[in-house]
Amino acid sequence: MTKKHKPFPEGSVCKPCWELRYCPYGPIVEFFPLYDGTSDLSAIEKRYGEVLSNFARGGLKTEQDIWNGIQLVMHLNPRNWRELQQYDPREVSCRIWGHICPVFLSQSRATETKVPRREGRYIPREVMLKVVRRDGQVCQECNLYVRDDEVEFDHIIPFALGGPTSVENLRLLCSACNRKKSKSIEDLLSDL
Repeated sequence: MTKKHKPFPEGSVCKPCWELRYCPYGPIVEFFPLYDGTSDLSAIEKRYGEVLSNFARGGLKTEQDIWNGIQLVMHLNPRNWRELQQYDPREVSCRIWGHICPVFLSQSRATETKVPRREGRYIPREVMLKVVRRDGQVCQECNLYVRDDEVEFDHIIPFALGGPTSVENLRLLCSACNRKKSKSIEDLLSDL
């Protein structure tokens, strides 16, 4: 039985795109699962375990091996695949690439319509702690240590442009670096 989910508007490309008129996740969509509704969860869990085991053993020797491993871990995350099994693939897939739309797995309810987007920039404490731990309390722009009372969080895909308030879309910045950033995504796209 599939879960009820708000359908795409007729003729739209994907959920955020029908409002934003572009895909803010285009460069990363390929790292999300290709899902047709028939995926074997036990095979995915087995492969996920093998990749994690390879990391633990130190079996990844080159930088490219490590990046490929990271991509596999992100792609094979069993939690995502279990969640996807509740939905009709047509409701959660990118209409251009076929991959699961990143918004579906990592959204903060801020990309569905203009009304929920007004929910504010509140960042849950659990998300803040995960970002601080992941970034090692180091500014991701200037690479300097940031004291507890100077920690600021930055949306990589700007909140004003529909970016979710999620661990994947947040980074730690010092206040000086955070003041320099605008809501433009041109810098993000130029790095690709």
